[in-house]
Amino acid sequence: MGRAQWLSLAAGCVAAVTCAVAAALVSRRAAARCRWNRAVEVVREFEEGCATPTERLQRVVNSLAVEMFAGLASEGASKVRMLLTCVDELPDGSEEGIYYAIDLGGTSFRVMKLELGPGSMVINKKVEHQPIPEELTKGTSEDLFNLIASALKNFIEREGGKDEGRAALGFTFSFPVRQISISSGSLIRWTKEFSIEEAVGKDVAQCLNEALVRNGLNMQVTALVNNAVGTLAMGHYYDEDTVAAVIIGAGTNASYIERSAAITKCQGLLTNSDLTVVNVEWGSFRSPQIPLTPYDICFNVEKNRNHYDQAFEKMISGVYLGEIARLVFQGMAQESDVFGPSVDIISTPFIFSTPCLAAIREDDSPDLRVVARVLEEQLKIQDVPLKTRRLVVRICDIVTRRAARLAAAGIVAVLQKIGRDGTLCGTSMVRKLRGEPKRSVVAIEGGLYQGYSTFREYLNEAVDEILGDEIASTVSLRVMEEGSGIGAALLAASYSSTKQNYA
Repeated sequence: MGRAQWLSLAAGCVAAVTCAVAAALVSRRAAARCRWNRAVEVVREFEEGCATPTERLQRVVNSLAVEMFAGLASEGASKVRMLLTCVDELPDGSEEGIYYAIDLGGTSFRVMKLELGPGSMVINKKVEHQPIPEELTKGTSEDLFNLIASALKNFIEREGGKDEGRAALGFTFSFPVRQISISSGSLIRWTKEFSIEEAVGKDVAQCLNEALVRNGLNMQVTALVNNAVGTLAMGHYYDEDTVAAVIIGAGTNASYIERSAAITKCQGLLTNSDLTVVNVEWGSFRSPQIPLTPYDICFNVEKNRNHYDQAFEKMISGVYLGEIARLVFQGMAQESDVFGPSVDIISTPFIFSTPCLAAIREDDSPDLRVVARVLEEQLKIQDVPLKTRRLVVRICDIVTRRAARLAAAGIVAVLQKIGRDGTLCGTSMVRKLRGEPKRSVVAIEGGLYQGYSTFREYLNEAVDEILGDEIASTVSLRVMEEGSGIGAALLAASYSSTKQNYA
């Protein structure tokens, strides 16, 4: 074979190899594109499942309002409990003196001292946060309440309190309770991280009172409330037009002022007052108007920390939003390699928190460096491409937007129930002012609303969208810092025998 033939053969071999390499590259790129498209499809389907157009939100409003009517008619007739609270007197600014409060609702609790002056004046306020060890959320009620009572005793001693037995104590207990009186109520069930089964059915105020005695404190619970009722009390203390309160934090709930005549179920709790505060307990609301996606936590029962359905709460509140996003990340990782080869930690339940979700959604840097940092620190995923980071931001936005807009629908449903939404008991889609416009203030507490600006913007936007400009102009959403704890102290003041206490 001559040199020319060898050269021709060599060239042919090189061309064949080049073609083979090119074909492999094309095939690899096609496979990568296919995997990427599968990841994008996961997100697209999730986004479609989470859609909340105005028409759907209006149906959610009507559905929740109907459930509220049913819940006031008889026990067990509704998906929302509509618990009567025995609160028929709200703070009006005339309270004076020194009061204490305990606020329990999550993985920490607060102890508080409040000094009140005339004319809705808080002269002095002192608050301390105390963590709750995880083992106590699943231990015994005696151990949990001993921790709380001990913390209160130490707090009073540090504050130089004397004769604390004369001071009224408010107790915010942010779990479903069947109220027996203003100062007592039995636990219906735990929510969030707690699972102390032997405490269910017990009078939680009595549990605390016994712990106070064991710790040498001569104090008793004067007012037992949940965080929504406490926030309503604080809102009313500053503004008498406050008609409702909403909690949007680790959990979510609402309370509002109802006409006693509208409550037909009888628990022997109604007084001669024309008004009664109702604890909606809307976390258990489940509307057919809200489709569940495969990534919603109440859909994945085996991954659920609690074995009951709190569908509304699990689509709105801070304990769960990060977990929903993580489940979508996991779904993407199962369908593609967008996060790389080593993503085992994504399978760990609740490894991705809602503060991480918020940090990702609010990253406005051109290269999304915060997104990269959060993914590396929380999920141990490194070198995530920019286009994947953008997809992660999109997921966090979808979760945030749905949660905020559903919370807005809940607020409007409460306004509809009390005739403040511009419709005739929800029978008309056309909202208009009739007669003299009434101002409606909704007090809001919770880190999700207060600390996450994107969530707050989406919620406010949706309230205006549902109500329309004319009615929305009569509604004010007002943040109440430390509302649940301060409100408990204010209600203790309202219901104390003297309204005058000294530390």
